[in-house]
Amino acid sequence: MSYKFPGIELHLHLDGAMTPEMLLQLAAVDGVTLPADTPEALEPFVTVDETCTSLVDYLERFNVTLRVMQSARAISEAVRLLLGRLASQGTIYAEIRFAPQLHCQRGLTQREAVQAAADGLRAGLAENSDIDAQLILCCMRFDSNKKENMETIRLAKEFLGRGVCAADLAGGEIGHPATAYADVFALATVLGVPYTIHGGEAAGPESVREALEIGAKRIGHGVHALGDNALLALLAEKQIPLEMCPTSNLHTKAVKSLAEYPVREFLRRGVRATINTDNPGISRTTVENEFAALTREAGLTASETRALLHNAAGAAFLPPEKREALKKKIDERL
Repeated sequence: MSYKFPGIELHLHLDGAMTPEMLLQLAAVDGVTLPADTPEALEPFVTVDETCTSLVDYLERFNVTLRVMQSARAISEAVRLLLGRLASQGTIYAEIRFAPQLHCQRGLTQREAVQAAADGLRAGLAENSDIDAQLILCCMRFDSNKKENMETIRLAKEFLGRGVCAADLAGGEIGHPATAYADVFALATVLGVPYTIHGGEAAGPESVREALEIGAKRIGHGVHALGDNALLALLAEKQIPLEMCPTSNLHTKAVKSLAEYPVREFLRRGVRATINTDNPGISRTTVENEFAALTREAGLTASETRALLHNAAGAAFLPPEKREALKKKIDERL
């Protein structure tokens, strides 16, 4: 059997993971018209590279990718296709996140969207025995969607252990501090739903602190925590995992270059950093490519690679025995 990198994805958005080929397949499910009808022609509308100017520019790609995931059949197929692609790359575990409230544009309820994703997860796992995966349900940083966010948390509880493992808070950090959604995640705490929160991507270290204030067990991105030594010490002390996404951070201009990417500094300071893709379709990357780029550009060592993968296994929303099994798989392949 050929070597496959033992990737773990803790931060992976479903709507950002679709390749042009996959999007065309999904468009055919419901007869959705896309800006182009071949993978090559569609690529500029749904992918970015280093010429991407900002997070706003980056997020425009989701206008297309979300368009093809507005039916139960399409959502199920998206999850199934993604699991097949991840398994072919050697990924051993993935937590696939999506915001069910963004998939209700053509009549679906949030519950129907979650059920569809769970159905696709089950089908994908049945077809790909070498990978395990779960779903994370994202609440969104909007101005007037508390009702929808509360429903997302209740659905996370309903489907917990039946495909769903956690909740999240995604969307633009600037102008939408995590503390504004304290009531939403207080409900998650009462219901026993674990959660991660996006922070330290577009905004500074204060957004990471705000996520910690409302009980986040992991931080999505966290790259800008580097600007606050006291915060880094707190992250290390509490062993809060960071779900770092190098290429995505480069594309959205959260960092200037991968040579300056702070993951090695985080490891040196005892912070539980992990490496993920964020939106592998939009950023045209894989977990293996992320590690290769950091090795090439930032001098990541083999021992640091192993440490980052072990961090990811240990941070997964899984029972302890399954986390240890992932670490064993990593050691067998490296």
